[in-house]
Amino acid sequence: MKELAKRFDYLFRSTRGLALVAIAAVGIVTAIWGTLSGPMVEWGVRDITVNLLGMDLIQADREGRIIMLYHTIAMTIVAIEVYFMTEILPMKRHEQVLINGTITVGYLLAMIFGLFFGYFGHNFAFHGLFLVGQTLVFFAGIMLVAALWPWKKDYLLPEGSPYARTKNGVDVERAAFFVMAIATLISATWGAVTGSFWANGHETFLGEDLIRIPHKTALQKAIIGHLHIMLTLIAVAITLIVGKWLDFKGKLHQWAMPIMIIGTITITFGALSIVWMPWAHNTIYVGSVFVMFSALLYVIYSWDKMIKEGTADIEKPNFFQKLKALVDDPFKFGSGWQMVFMNFTVSGVGIFMAIKLEEIFRVWPHREERITLTGHWHILSGIIATIILFYFMDLSGIKGKARKWAGWIIIIGSDLAFGAATVFSMKRLFVSDTAQQPLVNTTMLIMDFGLAAILVLLAIFLGWRLIDLFAKDGVWSNEFAAEKQANAKADLEAQKQKLAEIQATLDEVSK
Repeated sequence: MKELAKRFDYLFRSTRGLALVAIAAVGIVTAIWGTLSGPMVEWGVRDITVNLLGMDLIQADREGRIIMLYHTIAMTIVAIEVYFMTEILPMKRHEQVLINGTITVGYLLAMIFGLFFGYFGHNFAFHGLFLVGQTLVFFAGIMLVAALWPWKKDYLLPEGSPYARTKNGVDVERAAFFVMAIATLISATWGAVTGSFWANGHETFLGEDLIRIPHKTALQKAIIGHLHIMLTLIAVAITLIVGKWLDFKGKLHQWAMPIMIIGTITITFGALSIVWMPWAHNTIYVGSVFVMFSALLYVIYSWDKMIKEGTADIEKPNFFQKLKALVDDPFKFGSGWQMVFMNFTVSGVGIFMAIKLEEIFRVWPHREERITLTGHWHILSGIIATIILFYFMDLSGIKGKARKWAGWIIIIGSDLAFGAATVFSMKRLFVSDTAQQPLVNTTMLIMDFGLAAILVLLAIFLGWRLIDLFAKDGVWSNEFAAEKQANAKADLEAQKQKLAEIQATLDEVSK
């Protein structure tokens, strides 16, 4: 019983354990609910899942179910990123505990009862608990904003620091996290306010279903802005997190962090102002340029760092030696490469659609434009998920051949799948509807193969972590011991600081 309690403590009281539970939850939900669509329907797998689990899938409720599923997964991803932030960003120990505990209860309530409400009969008590979970996640975000306050004396950077700072010593990178967290809270409020009007001027819909309706209500526009900016802010968060991972600093860092702050504010304002401003999309484009340029500076820094470290023992490395050094660690290389690859499958496609919208895409059948838009944000969310996997697998201590196999399976599998999805969504540019079937068959097969490879790898990784959890001296034990030691040091430092403050107060009183 004592050994079981230790493992429970690791899973729900340590940052790494909490992240592992959340990643496992997303993996399980993705694996099960992924059988309800696509070729799984044609192969009869969907019927097996529905009958085995006793799901209640009424066609009239489809949009609501999908929205519920997206929210549960999105909140879990947000929780994972919050765990990473509370670990890598300096903050008080009690702040870390409160934030992690609150968001854990929140996302678990939202995920469990949201999925039960959406897929297993509409028990509105479950919907109420889903809303309680969302509220707790939001409250955890408020606490995170308070903990990230960049103007605290404890978090000021000294003069000459290699990291971006203001003249007063404010950590600009911390300010970027702070701005991103505030923008996320504001954007979540946008969705919540609209949700409060359900059945009172607002009805359930999927964003891609409204693309050709000329006149949209303010509530519909608010939801469209909400779903776009929330995914963007999740991308901003993981970009900042991996920047800390690879110790992003120097001149490029001093440029990138202010640019990221400007981009985050601009793109958030643009997405939310869709409700009122006819030129809101132009604001979004400007904000996107700033955010993507900041990410580009990270890519340049990280790749240059990997090349220099990998060729440090070579006096004059040639191109192939530099290339070998760059791709030697697929986890760290992949975090930057996926951002570059995103420009071909997400950003480039989005910009092209905006420029040629009336000339090309509105001439297509509605279904084709809808496919392109749906693929647009699914690919972006998939790329974010791969970067999260790179980071967490690195934290799990995967090394040697296992690291290379895992990294390259994620890179090649995801890029094949997302590349094929992009070709599939844009197929009407180069093939007619009567001659499309060979291309459709090929791209669908490549997509399924690539995504299946990643899901199998994730299953192996989670299986290994599960087996390791039952080992006496496993990875979990080392992680837990290291975190407890770090926490003990942090608590000791906090007590010393408090004693110093008390002593200073006593000295003032005695004078």
